[in-house]
Amino acid sequence: MNLATTLAAEPNENLAHISNVLIYSAMAVYLLAFFAHMAEWLFGSRSKVARTAAALTPSTTAAAAPAVTVQAKGGTATLERPKVVTRSVSGSRDVPDGPGAAAGDEKGDLYGRIAVSLTVLAFLLEFGGVLTRALSVQRAPWGNMYEFSITFSTVAVGVYLVLMALKKNIAWLGLPLVTTVLLDLGLAVTVLYTSSDQLVPALHSYWLWIHVSTAIFCGAVFYVSGVGTLLYLFRDSYESKLQNGGQPGKFATSVMERLPSSASLDKFSYRLTAALFPLWTFTIVAGAIWAGDAWGRYWGWDPKEVWSFITWVAYACYLHARATAGWKGRKAAYLALIAFGCWLFNYYGVNIFVTGKHSYAGV
Repeated sequence: MNLATTLAAEPNENLAHISNVLIYSAMAVYLLAFFAHMAEWLFGSRSKVARTAAALTPSTTAAAAPAVTVQAKGGTATLERPKVVTRSVSGSRDVPDGPGAAAGDEKGDLYGRIAVSLTVLAFLLEFGGVLTRALSVQRAPWGNMYEFSITFSTVAVGVYLVLMALKKNIAWLGLPLVTTVLLDLGLAVTVLYTSSDQLVPALHSYWLWIHVSTAIFCGAVFYVSGVGTLLYLFRDSYESKLQNGGQPGKFATSVMERLPSSASLDKFSYRLTAALFPLWTFTIVAGAIWAGDAWGRYWGWDPKEVWSFITWVAYACYLHARATAGWKGRKAAYLALIAFGCWLFNYYGVNIFVTGKHSYAGV
């Protein structure tokens, strides 16, 4: 019996080892993608096409401005003016979206395609790591903070790639996303790593698949929305400075002119949050139902429950602020960042620094 048990456990250990190898391999490819994204921004900022595109940004509405023809390697290329969007917040500033991270440069665009290709490869490796981790214990791969972290970053990259496949203007997200994923995986494999093991009895439920998977997906989309909100604040300040006659520095101009307008970033973040808020509500309800099955009560003011509810209230305040005339724009954006900060504390802080019923497998 002992020999049979040992033989049965050995393939699981092998799968756990394969999972670790795949996660480290994904980190290496993400690092290459990071350098490719950096090259995309650097070469794009130095190109003549990029400077011409930046010069197209008007101080007034320019819906009828003509296209511009520029020289490119002995030939000519037509640079179409980006679509003009109307600001959704208070005010009447109409600003075109920037030309993107590559800034319309041929070399920058090449590095951008390389970066996306490497990101896809890294995503597949990381997904394989999550899958083999699940197969090693034959359960959902989010029974502890390590598993939650590698799954979270996988889903975040998946959301980015899906939006890219849908032709959304989110090339600007590549660099901050890959940087964050590297930090998340680095923390996971060094601080949060937990050996592959079975779950405690309270977690043996189909609600593990429902509740935790929706929490991970919500967190990934909230992250994407949060990056958009943060960049909105920078871009809005940049546009305001130009409108008031200011002269931003070369670095700020190089970066900000290639981002979408503040209106586009604002709408992007708001729509993601608004679309996901009902799912976050369902996540909390599902957790309460699971708590009733596992612990005999639906709500017990456990730290994880409390901060999940605080996060829900914070996002509800943000969505309400967007519907209130006096709280649109930057004020609402600050609320969105506070809400995401609550989610991050619920993700890391509660599990690491606070003891409660949700504390399993050390972390």
